[in-house]
Amino acid sequence: MTREISALAHRFDGRTEIARVRDLHGVLEAGSESGQTYRLAGRVLGRRGQGKAAFLDLVDRSGRIQLLASIDGMGEQAYAVVSDVKLGDLIGCEGEAIVSRRGELSLRLTACELLAPCERPLPDLHHGLSDVEARYRQRYLDLMVNPEIRRDFEVRAKLIAGGRRYLDESGFLEVETPVLQPLYGGASARPFTTHHNELDRTLYLRIATELYLKRLIVGGLERVYELGKDFRNEGVSFKHNPEFTMVEWYEAYADYDGAMARTEGFVSAAFEAALGTTTITFDGREIDCAPPWKRVPLAQAILDRCGIDVMADRDVDRLRGELVAKGAAAAKGDKTWAKLVDRALSHFVEPAIVEPVFLIDYPVELSPLARPMASNPQIVERFEAFCAGMEFANGYTELNDPEVQLQRFREQGEMEAAGDKDAHPLDLDYVEALRFGMPPTGGVGVGIDRIAMLATGRPSIRDVVLFPALRESQATS
Repeated sequence: MTREISALAHRFDGRTEIARVRDLHGVLEAGSESGQTYRLAGRVLGRRGQGKAAFLDLVDRSGRIQLLASIDGMGEQAYAVVSDVKLGDLIGCEGEAIVSRRGELSLRLTACELLAPCERPLPDLHHGLSDVEARYRQRYLDLMVNPEIRRDFEVRAKLIAGGRRYLDESGFLEVETPVLQPLYGGASARPFTTHHNELDRTLYLRIATELYLKRLIVGGLERVYELGKDFRNEGVSFKHNPEFTMVEWYEAYADYDGAMARTEGFVSAAFEAALGTTTITFDGREIDCAPPWKRVPLAQAILDRCGIDVMADRDVDRLRGELVAKGAAAAKGDKTWAKLVDRALSHFVEPAIVEPVFLIDYPVELSPLARPMASNPQIVERFEAFCAGMEFANGYTELNDPEVQLQRFREQGEMEAAGDKDAHPLDLDYVEALRFGMPPTGGVGVGIDRIAMLATGRPSIRDVVLFPALRESQATS
């Protein structure tokens, strides 16, 4: 049999998924025959027997099934094709669904053809692809031989579909905004920078969709969302990848209380669609994510965990000294009071959270785009959602006063001058949009990769991103 790809079939018609055959005939008794013939296609990931009979394990995306092949059942010419099949080959076959004497649903072959040969040896099929570096660099092999990894990405896809359906059914309009932006904004992060030759101007890969989506609220679309990629030129960790997937939505005439309720609804719908339940298992613990979630003021959460009252005053040296005394040494970039508060949150509070919780009411310095509380202008109506030691959502009542927003942007400029490289840039066009009037609005951003980690129980973002960012391979450098 030729193994030249150019000589092989261009298509394989009439294919049935393996799972469909199992659904139809999984209740047959041992040794019985269905009388039904099917055409299956997939990859051969197991082979037993030799001589006049062979047993192959065929795998497609939906499942696995045993193939029974024999000279008596196929004839010598057709059986010769089966005899030449190697592990990893992609084949198409036809035969009757039966149950073997041992009780295993199988396809008794009458025909088989090679569709694409596998020219490289496969990893150990018993243990799967266990080398972590190889799994990320050769994700196609990881998916091929590790069925649980395929399931993880099916869960991720269902998660996204469920969340999107929830927003669609809640009256939100899905939109698209620029990925290449003349001015980045909507978050505190450093961007990737590029240059447009024809326009001769610097452009940035977006770090968030926020400011464009809120322009659409000004324009009267009232409920909008975008689900797509954002990019931040920052470190890689178990929960950070420079390219990541976010969904952001904005709802006119709502505030952060409404935004929190939407967040609970979105995450619950996503988990239900992906898992059939709102209970997840992470790090060996069952966590019930059904709403409502607990709400705790940020300053109170920090005080409860480490005894530091971050709102007592805004003296940078005092707070830094208290953090050091408590064992949370400030990082090199923590040069402002706001950065030190964030350090206290990430060091003392975040790792201790298990059940989903909203931390609410943040200092204004940490939230340049959020609306202040009527009772205390030093605090804004903002929340972050946490679960299993990880933040996965951020939202607030949007600041819609153009003059206050302009002042906030200028304060961010002062923070940048003080050493905060992640400070928000001045966006005068956005301020101009606000001058046309933006209704009271609640906005939220949810990290899709992070809730995928929760849904699959995976401890690293690289396990739920098909092709994560990696250092250059020594083999190719």
